[in-house]
Amino acid sequence: MCFSEFVRDNRWEFCAGVEEICNDLGIEMVWLMFVMYFESKLNPKSVNPISGATGLIQFMPNTARSLGTTTEALKNMSNLEQLKFVHAYLRRHKGKMKSWIDVYLAVFYPVAMGRGDGYKITRQIVAKQNPIFDINKDGVIEVREIKQALRKHIPKKYKSLLE
Repeated sequence: MCFSEFVRDNRWEFCAGVEEICNDLGIEMVWLMFVMYFESKLNPKSVNPISGATGLIQFMPNTARSLGTTTEALKNMSNLEQLKFVHAYLRRHKGKMKSWIDVYLAVFYPVAMGRGDGYKITRQIVAKQNPIFDINKDGVIEVREIKQALRKHIPKKYKSLLE
């Protein structure tokens, strides 16, 4: 199974749960597994020290609250428990995620989903907090820059599945 070698705990149950989520959402499992791999290395306890984003898809504090939980609670959940919140969050975007980049954008900046490579995220705070995506350092992030940066982090064995 895709990216399963990076799952530390409950490997097969976790992958089965991800597969169920993906079937419900109509997306490829490799797309969601890559997003979680990029965001947290599939570590549900991962916390961004700057933003406080936590967990498998790096839930922001406000997002966690909107799902009826907190980042502190998420950090204390197992990967299996946290999948319920990943699913609840992504269900908001069901039918809109047509590619791996759409799944990533659903997590990172949902307004950009389906807008094309030239779509610009002009909020300076987003570029400041995510310098990995502001490749040309102009304070604006284009979807093509996000794709370019993400592609550098796809493990070689999965590159052909995420093109």
